[in-house]
Parts: sequence; structure tokens; C-alpha cells
Amino acid sequence: MPTVPPLTSAPASSGAADTAPTEPSAAPDTPAPTAANWQTLKTPDGKLQFDHPAEWTIKDRGAEATPGGVFLEVLNPGGKSLATLRTNVATSAECTPRIPYSVLDLVPVPALAQQGVTPHFIFELRLYPAEKDPTKANVMAYGLSSAPKPAGPDACPIFHYFTWPPGGASFGGVYNPFDTTPGNEPNVDTPEAYMNTAEYQNVKRMITSLRPAGQ
Repeated sequence: MPTVPPLTSAPASSGAADTAPTEPSAAPDTPAPTAANWQTLKTPDGKLQFDHPAEWTIKDRGAEATPGGVFLEVLNPGGKSLATLRTNVATSAECTPRIPYSVLDLVPVPALAQQGVTPHFIFELRLYPAEKDPTKANVMAYGLSSAPKPAGPDACPIFHYFTWPPGGASFGGVYNPFDTTPGNEPNVDTPEAYMNTAEYQNVKRMITSLRPAGQ
């Protein structure tokens, strides 16, 4: 568990439901129940806010943030890192070797639209066929992105950043089927199975709730 005192959150005014996806999602028709109690946290710079389950801890890692930026980490009661939120980060990236991919979930987040571009929450994977280590052969992550949805037979490596003044920001995490943090649900060893869990539904609802402070 974090040694830094957690930030203080206020009760969420309402638990907003997930925004309807723009295309059929691989998520289950009847998802696992989400957390009953939610709180709203405003970032230390006062510019953004998001909702999160009351039992989750928000760790302020501002000492590691880029100058003028925010760095928050969300952890479950067992100490598992579920997502990080960072602002004022560089978003340039090179598309090195293109690799096989899969998009498992896609939801627009209009509250964060900038310059006519609406970012989306995406859960996706990349397959590295030549990698012998099973922990590295399938890379799976979820988060907010302003990049176009991958298309065609292959795609660039996962790069989850969205446009947010003065440069870019990120809010997301990694799905690791080999994670052994206490409290994990058993037999969740595929991304499809993970999407059936309450944890995934809560993470998705939290990330898609990110919005300008005061909204």
C-alpha cells in the first residue's frame, strides 16, 4: 500500500453511466456490478476531476511529475495499481515496427474534446509472435487516446495519450493476466474474461468520468 497519504475525495454527485460506444463492444451484455459508493477527486492543479470507487486509494506522486504537471496513481485495497493520471507530458511518438493487434473496447469521451478531436477510452492488445516470454508476447492496456482507432492488418505499439493543454495527458493502466495481487478474481487469464469483472467495469467508469473541473 502507498506510504504517501491519500488525497481527499468528495462524494460523487452522481455515478454517471458509461457513455454509449460508437460501435459494438466486446464487453459483456450483463457486466459485473460496479462499486456502490463513488467519490469525486479534483486534481491538485484544480483543472480536472474524476469519479472513483470510495474504497480505492489515490496516491499523489507529484514529486515524480513533469514540471507543472500532475501525477496520480489509483490503487485498489490490495495495493494493485489500476491506473495513473499524468498531465503536461510530451505526446510525440514514433511508429516503429507495426504488429498484429486487437481492439476489445472503445468508448468516446466528449468531455475532453480539444480542437475538434474527441478522445476515446480504448482497451487493446498487441501480439509479438517472436517473443518467447509469455508475459511479453501479449501486451494489453486500457486508457484514453486521441489517436485514430487502429485499422488494417497491423498497428503501431500502444500509445495512450490524449490532447490536453498545454501539451498532452494520459489516464490508463495495463492488464496483466499474470498479476498475483491479493484479492484478484480467479481464472481471469484472458482480456475477455477480465472485461466481465467488476474491476474492469469500475476502471472503465472511472477513466471515462475524467472531465474539466466543475463539470
